[in-house]
Amino acid sequence: MEWLYSLFIEHSALQAVVVLSLISAIGLGLGKIHVCGISLGVTFVFFAGILAGHFGLSIDPQMLNYAESFGLIIFVYALGLQVGPGFFSSFRKGGVTLNMLAIAVVILGTLLTVVCSYTTEVSLPNMVGILCGATTNTPALGAAQQTLKQMGLESSTPALGCAVAYPLGVIGVILAVLLIRKLLVRREDLEVKEKDDANKTYIAAFQVHNPAIFDKSIKDIAHMSYPKFVISRLWRDGNVSIPTSEKIIKEGDRLLVVTSEKDALALTVLFGEQENTDWNKEDIDWNAIDSQLISQRIVVTRPELNGKKLGALRLRNHYGINISRVYRSGVQLLATPELTLQLGDRLTVVGEAAAIQNVEKVLGNAVKSLKEPNLVAVFVGIILGLALGAVPFSIPGISTPIRLGLAGGPIIVGILIGTFGPRLHMITYTTRSANLMLRALGLSLYLACLGLDAGAHFFDTVFRPEGLLWIGLGFGLTVVPTVLVGFFAFKIMKIDFGSVSGMLCGSMANPMALNYANDTIPGDNPSVAYATVYPLSMFLRVIIAQVLLMFLL
Repeated sequence: MEWLYSLFIEHSALQAVVVLSLISAIGLGLGKIHVCGISLGVTFVFFAGILAGHFGLSIDPQMLNYAESFGLIIFVYALGLQVGPGFFSSFRKGGVTLNMLAIAVVILGTLLTVVCSYTTEVSLPNMVGILCGATTNTPALGAAQQTLKQMGLESSTPALGCAVAYPLGVIGVILAVLLIRKLLVRREDLEVKEKDDANKTYIAAFQVHNPAIFDKSIKDIAHMSYPKFVISRLWRDGNVSIPTSEKIIKEGDRLLVVTSEKDALALTVLFGEQENTDWNKEDIDWNAIDSQLISQRIVVTRPELNGKKLGALRLRNHYGINISRVYRSGVQLLATPELTLQLGDRLTVVGEAAAIQNVEKVLGNAVKSLKEPNLVAVFVGIILGLALGAVPFSIPGISTPIRLGLAGGPIIVGILIGTFGPRLHMITYTTRSANLMLRALGLSLYLACLGLDAGAHFFDTVFRPEGLLWIGLGFGLTVVPTVLVGFFAFKIMKIDFGSVSGMLCGSMANPMALNYANDTIPGDNPSVAYATVYPLSMFLRVIIAQVLLMFLL
């Protein structure tokens, strides 16, 4: 039985892997159980870790610190990569509002912390630890402990407060989201409203009756018209063709145009008349529209095309084809010449069969190659993220510099690389399943370590006379700010429920609650909102933990 002892008890690298894998497997298995329709999912790994720590399981402290840090880094960086392509556009559409709401959550929780410290006689260091646990923010706990050390005070007490408040901090945000959903959200509020997506393309057929554009080239007409459009097909005298930019438009021509729905009326005025046929139904057989041309979707898989503008390829003039739409991460984009291509883009190409075969060779269309992971961007991004997280930021009046830490730096760099990487010809494409695997693996590893570390003293602290008080205070610091701000955001400001949920999870630095929101709310709005508010909220939490101790002790 010595081999069994060395496998589970004796500290070693092998033992650490076995223990963390066992905790993760048990937690993920229990997380699939639904109670009253609710499942905690990956969050159960944290509670499995607490029980394991309570019953005496442990691993080498250095291995524990490494595995916990690495899991958190992998999770937040993969999340940044996922939401990066839509991050800045979402910021323009409401990111400022979401960040203001997240700041309100942070400030309200901070004020409650100060009030509770004075009214319950819980010391401020303990109260700050409870706040860190209630907001599931271990970087803020680390900053608070470092501040206490610099002030010559005992630095271990906030960790106990954090451990006691942490479990209900995880559950509290999920309960707040559930409460808002049960009381306020209707079924139709959860539907993904694709028609509100400004990127969604719209197809319409027009007949040319406007004398102002007779005998003018498509290029000249495009310069006359502000709305962007792509003419996919042109019918004249019973024949269909792919029009180039030099094609002359004649009276009575029929045009199949790809644009955005809001611009259809303006193009009706430009061309003369819009036909009543609905060209936006999913079941349209584009190859049956005419016998001369076919429509095919081709995937960009050649690395050298990553970051190039579509117009620079001159595919229409060289091959006589037309690209009407581009699909990227589930979003339809208008195929304008200025569009920057990314690896994995799916282009709808219209033309003759021979021409499309030639274009296929240019673009790649080797779908199998996309399944090969591009790990260089992942590791380079992690290095840059950790470097950014280590940069000290000096705040006037505070002697200790502020750092973004292990969580803040990687998510910011992940967002930046996901957004701007293709423009720098970096191959950042990962399949959705690969991204989900990285995130799930990182989060499971992080939670297993966190629970294992907290479990050794968790129940001893809980069953002390002040333990239940600490639990109640932590639960209040989690639920009160999230419910109040969430109610205001959804009911008063009319923000969609997915974005409200993501904002609440991000403002509380709660990836477990985000995982629950992603599992129960359709669309990517929770993840995008989470990444929009997370960097600023994390930075504020770290600063506030230090400010409270420096100015109020």
